[in-house]
Amino acid sequence: MDIDFTKEELAFRDEVRQWLADNVPPEIRKKTSYTIPLTKEEQQGWERILGRKGWLASHWPKEYGGPGWSATQRYLYDVERAFAGAPLPSPFGVSMVGPVIMAYGTTEQKQRYLPKIAAGEEFWCQGYSEPDAGSDLASLKTSAQREGDDYVINGSKIWTTQAHWADRMFCLVRTSQEAKKQRGISFLLLDMKSPGVTIRPIVTIDGHHHLNQVFFDNVRVPVENLVGEEGDGWTVAKHLLQFERTTIAGVADSKKAINNLKELAQEERDGGVIMGDLPDVRRRLAELEIDLLALEYSNFRTLDAVARGESPGPESSLLKIKGTELQQALSQLRLEMGANRSMPWLTDQTLAPPAFRHAATPYFFLRAATIYGGSNEIQKNVIAKMLLGLG
Repeated sequence: MDIDFTKEELAFRDEVRQWLADNVPPEIRKKTSYTIPLTKEEQQGWERILGRKGWLASHWPKEYGGPGWSATQRYLYDVERAFAGAPLPSPFGVSMVGPVIMAYGTTEQKQRYLPKIAAGEEFWCQGYSEPDAGSDLASLKTSAQREGDDYVINGSKIWTTQAHWADRMFCLVRTSQEAKKQRGISFLLLDMKSPGVTIRPIVTIDGHHHLNQVFFDNVRVPVENLVGEEGDGWTVAKHLLQFERTTIAGVADSKKAINNLKELAQEERDGGVIMGDLPDVRRRLAELEIDLLALEYSNFRTLDAVARGESPGPESSLLKIKGTELQQALSQLRLEMGANRSMPWLTDQTLAPPAFRHAATPYFFLRAATIYGGSNEIQKNVIAKMLLGLG
């Protein structure tokens, strides 16, 4: 694996850097820098800008509306995006269901859904977890009974991120009670405006509405919206989760976060104290940077495999574990460095210094990072089984 960038790759990086500097809206850049959640209009507006440029689905091949970048170009783009203060695209369309439709979808499904995802015209959400089936996803109970040319869905999904924004959902449902748990699951695409879909908001500890519980009451979904074969949803879901867990690692955004912490460490506090002069702060920054470097090199190995035409395998579980733990540690250090200036109880955050405004928001939100996308305990089981041959 060669980690030196070529002249062509460095020229590509400079092109991306300049375009982002010219095109990221100032209000979005400001909100992203302060870790303030965007509105749907802001998020979709930015995604449509990327879509018009052809960069929204950055890891897609040209035939499906992507730029056809190499793995190295995708990495360079993601780092520049993070440092430019541009938000990540909503992952459910471009990073999750899009690759699944490419791999398992019919020609009609590809023609119907992929162009709108690549253009930023439709939001998607993920219907996986249920009240009694979170990390144990194979225990899901939401049913889909075949009635003529439709499936009729009943049940509920929970912790459904951006369901209140979404136009469509990709959903795991149980189409058979007779097969073993994994074999009785199917993968469906559904319109969130279908009769019988009810969305109940869940406000999380960070004070924002990201999540929802979604209820299905005799929701009819055309059989043509089945992805793959009936009963093969577990295979489709595993394909999707490999890409989700790699994305969750968040190397680029962690690089930006640690850069911000270094800058904060050089600022003078009350009494003339420089945070970076404190041994404990220097030690923790060094430890986090070492962890990030190790994560980045692990990510390089995955990118190298993808460049050879391989799919992310169980290594994605390693990236997910270390990436989410690092995100939590970085958000915690930022909160602690701000001390009482990170005041989460301030309704008017303008009273806090700019560097620490909303520092509590990512701290609280990222408490869930080691749970979503499959809890880190489950990832350790995956690693033990797939990489170590245990269990």
